[in-house]
Amino acid sequence: MSTIEHHPLPPFLPEEARLLMLGSFPPKKERWSMDFYYPNFQNDMWRIFGLIFFDDKNYFISGDNKSFDKEKLENFLIEKHIAISDMAISVIRHKDNASDNFLEIVEPRNIKEILAKIPMCNTVVTTGQKATDIFTKIMDIEPPKIGDFTAFIFNDKPVRFYRMPSSSRAYPLKLEKKARIYKEMLKQIAMMK
Repeated sequence: MSTIEHHPLPPFLPEEARLLMLGSFPPKKERWSMDFYYPNFQNDMWRIFGLIFFDDKNYFISGDNKSFDKEKLENFLIEKHIAISDMAISVIRHKDNASDNFLEIVEPRNIKEILAKIPMCNTVVTTGQKATDIFTKIMDIEPPKIGDFTAFIFNDKPVRFYRMPSSSRAYPLKLEKKARIYKEMLKQIAMMK
C-alpha cells in the first residue's frame, strides 16, 4: 500500500512579496540539510541565488559546508520580496526519491488562496515540470517555454507566470546557465539591474 506524505512546511509568504516561487514537493526528510524550502544540499537553488545576487555560489552555505543557512535565506527572501511554496500539500512517492516523475499529487495546494494572501505579487515562477503542470491547469493558462512567461489576470491584476529550469542536478544544464536564465527573469520583472 502506498503511503501519503503531507507537506511538512507552511508556505513562506513575506507580506510585501512580489514574486512567488513554486516547486512541487520536498525530498524525504533524511535528505534535508535545513528545515526550509529546497533543503537538499545537492539541490542548486540557493547556489543559483548566491551567484545571481552575490557572485558567490556558496553565499548561502553554512560554516559547516554541509547545509544552507536558513536564517540568512529567510532574511534575504524577505528583503527581496520573494515568497516560496510548493504546489502539492500531499503526495504519494512512487520511488524513493524527489523526482517529479514519480510523484503522484494527492492534494494540490490552493494556489489562488496563496496569491490572495500576497496581493503585491505580480510574478509567479515554477521550478519544475510537475509544478508547472498543476499551476497551468488550476489557472487555465498555457505553459510558456523554459525561461519565458505567460501573462494572465488574477483578481483584476496582470500577473506574469514564468517556467524556469529545475534547480535539481538531475536537470541537464550547468549551474551558471541556470543562473543566467533566472537572472534574466529577475531583470525582466525589475527585481534587479
